[in-house]
Amino acid sequence: MPTFLTGRGSAYCGRVGSRGGEEPPDPLERLRAICGAFPEVTERPMHTAPTWYVRDKSSFVTYWAEGHHANHFPHLWCAAPPGAQGELIDTEPNRFFRPPYVGGRGWVGVHLDVGLDWDEIAAICADAYRTVAPKRLRAALDAGLGAALDLVDPPG
Repeated sequence: MPTFLTGRGSAYCGRVGSRGGEEPPDPLERLRAICGAFPEVTERPMHTAPTWYVRDKSSFVTYWAEGHHANHFPHLWCAAPPGAQGELIDTEPNRFFRPPYVGGRGWVGVHLDVGLDWDEIAAICADAYRTVAPKRLRAALDAGLGAALDLVDPPG
């Protein structure tokens, strides 16, 4: 697994998942739970796709349920730390790709139809948030994320 996914972003991820024997929620609901737990996040459509923003202006994750342009499969576009895009694509090209438009800025495309691991998706979304959020909000994320996700999916 790429090194940036094994740091702070992955420490809380075990709490995001299905509850007991219930049917897991659909991908959009899971993404809303994950991204909505981050400080000062809003959701609004960008070209009809649900997109999450920090302080209602800097996007960090976009969900394409039916695909977009030549990528006809469900996927995410996520802001990524420097070097992450190349590392992910080189390591697992069947799961990660360079998305159109934002790929030139280092964003990564994430397949949601192959080898889906919601703990990893949560870590990628947290890294995407950290990539665009100001320092104060990154600190708030690190200080309070575990409690916020407990409300989304209580442990035990």
